[in-house]
Amino acid sequence: MGTLQSKWRYLVMILGAQLVIMALLSKEGYQKRVTYFFRIFRKPEVPPAGPLHNQTGRDVYANLSQLAKVPLQEEGLPYCPRKSPLVGGPIRVTFPSGLTLAEVERKNPLVVRGGRYRPPNCEARHRTAIIIPHRNREHHLKFLLYYLHPFLQRQQISYSIYVIHQARNFTFNRAKLMNVGFREAMREEDWECLFFHDVDLIPEDDRNTYICDAHPKHAAIAMDKFGYKLPYKSYFGGVSALTPLQYLKMNGFPNNYWGWGGEDDDIGIRVSLGGMLISRPALKVGRYKMIKHKLDEGNEMNPRRFNMLAKTRHTWRQDGMNTAEYEVLSRQYLPLYTNITVNIGTNKGLEPYRAAPGPHPTR
Repeated sequence: MGTLQSKWRYLVMILGAQLVIMALLSKEGYQKRVTYFFRIFRKPEVPPAGPLHNQTGRDVYANLSQLAKVPLQEEGLPYCPRKSPLVGGPIRVTFPSGLTLAEVERKNPLVVRGGRYRPPNCEARHRTAIIIPHRNREHHLKFLLYYLHPFLQRQQISYSIYVIHQARNFTFNRAKLMNVGFREAMREEDWECLFFHDVDLIPEDDRNTYICDAHPKHAAIAMDKFGYKLPYKSYFGGVSALTPLQYLKMNGFPNNYWGWGGEDDDIGIRVSLGGMLISRPALKVGRYKMIKHKLDEGNEMNPRRFNMLAKTRHTWRQDGMNTAEYEVLSRQYLPLYTNITVNIGTNKGLEPYRAAPGPHPTR
């Protein structure tokens, strides 16, 4: 009798386990979790040799020092090659202690006031503005500038770096800052491509060219925090690139995502609503290393993000570049970048800025 009860108990357990697995598999969102559950019982795979898993890579400043010796010419330069001879593939990314902006400036002698650069020995085929939303991330910005300047110089493009600094400690709004960056950068020059770049992401392969494609480009396709894989098909976060026409076609980015989360998915939806596709580099090329950090104070998780995403199809034409309100407080042309400090208000609207006592808001 006891044996029969044991058999029935065992059968019920098996049936229960099968029902649980079937329930999980019935939803696409849980399939990856089940796969991961079974994967933990397997032996770890040994990564194949080759550039994709090369943990050393080349020094991002290798061979660039020779460019400083070439006299800068104003006229009569040939066009740069369509494929830069300086591009070499994987880059070694580390975060040395004691790095200073003065050292970054010293290692980039051809970068001029405002963070501008053009190749000294050929006429660039592409002109790109880099837009970086920012607040209280000076430590991350220092490392990004250390790698991004030589990374772009290796690609022989003309570029300028704009840091859009949100004043005061109200809730952070990354997407609205990028709208500000688009408008202010285009006021300075007729840029043909704009890269919207998180301050904590370092590119790891200089074949990931910072030029625009026929469709909006998602450049950060493989981040280390996601195991160098695309987390989901519609993801458009981290680093993205659009031409001015593409940007306006989707009405820019949303202005109403205050706090962390949601705006990347909203932007991805806007690409589709604008009648465009998402372009991406190869997985082995669009690799980025993230500087680890916690959520900043004033950038807490946005509890309304899912409800807002559900309404994007109805709101994208009324909330975007055409409704971005802000106040420029200062514009500084620093040695490594242009710093634009702005008042973007709060979720209650734009209010006149009243400077807080203490240091200048850009510091």
